[in-house]
Amino acid sequence: MAHQLKSVFTKYNKGIALAAASTTTAAFTILNAQNTTKCDDEILHSPSYLWEHLGLMSSYDCGALRRGFQVYRQVCATCHSIERIHYRELVGVTHTTAELIEMASEVDVLDGPNDEGEMFERPGKLTDPLPSPYQNEEQGRMANGGALPPDLSLMVKARHAGHDYLFSLLTGYCEPPEGKEILPGLYYNPYFPGGAIAMPPPLNDDGVEYEDGTPATISQQARDVVQFLNWCAEPEADDRKKDALTYMAVLGATAVVTGYYKRFRWASLKTRSISYVK
Repeated sequence: MAHQLKSVFTKYNKGIALAAASTTTAAFTILNAQNTTKCDDEILHSPSYLWEHLGLMSSYDCGALRRGFQVYRQVCATCHSIERIHYRELVGVTHTTAELIEMASEVDVLDGPNDEGEMFERPGKLTDPLPSPYQNEEQGRMANGGALPPDLSLMVKARHAGHDYLFSLLTGYCEPPEGKEILPGLYYNPYFPGGAIAMPPPLNDDGVEYEDGTPATISQQARDVVQFLNWCAEPEADDRKKDALTYMAVLGATAVVTGYYKRFRWASLKTRSISYVK
């Protein structure tokens, strides 16, 4: 009996040892992989820029949003979509209702089926989402050598330090360093993982003509479109800040009233002395 128990415990200890060894090996593998990623010399981390609309008491600049939407329509929309934003959501943010109705009517939208069971095209309206450059993913991949341009609706939130990364990516195209080989059809951008990106430089000086006369430099276009993409990812940000200010004011008033009530209502009861006499 003792010999059997000894054999069982020996096998049990061996199992624990093997499990511990496997866990330790996996942990070291993950740590090494993370260290390798952090020490990759081919990735240049974007610097931190000042974005005024990120302040607790700041709001979006509607002028910058309008310019950024113009950059998206004239430059980015040829390859990228913003499927989560509708024309009606831009009312009072970038354009007036009349301007957006006219803008939407310029787009033919496939709708249906009608009473005869057939699909038909109609002019766009405010309830329609911003149009996609491709009818489906397969068409997008075929037009871009097998790579599907990502949707930009949540791109700012989908990347680490999204504002800084996108701004650096749009303005960071340059000639590759000596010894760095770039395959045909790719472009060098040190802020993109691996340094080689299939998207050609999208922005050029005076590539668009701003309605308000702002000089359309590459950095200005990049800054405007990044702010617009931030609004697309968080259109409720300004309302959330207003609500937070209201909640903090109410909580502050509640704390003052509660403290006053506790101090003066219960002061006589908390300071009284009770004596018990037989």
